Amino acid sequence: MKHHHIVNTLAKILLIIGGLNWGLIGLFQFNLVNVIFGNMEAIARIIYVLVGLAALYKIAFWIKGGNRK
Repeated sequence: MKHHHIVNTLAKILLIIGGLNWGLIGLFQFNLVNVIFGNMEAIARIIYVLVGLAALYKIAFWIKGGNRK
């Protein structure tokens, strides 16, 4: 179950990063991911994909009746 705990923690971290980034975009039109990675568009896209996958993982986890943490 340790593997599951690591994946769950990574998903939470990615969702926090994604949420903060969207909040900054909405409030200030400031994209933190683009600022950090600059011209490395491929890396920024990978970050966005990972955030999306984290969201899908958490949705599936909650649907399956995962813990309420």
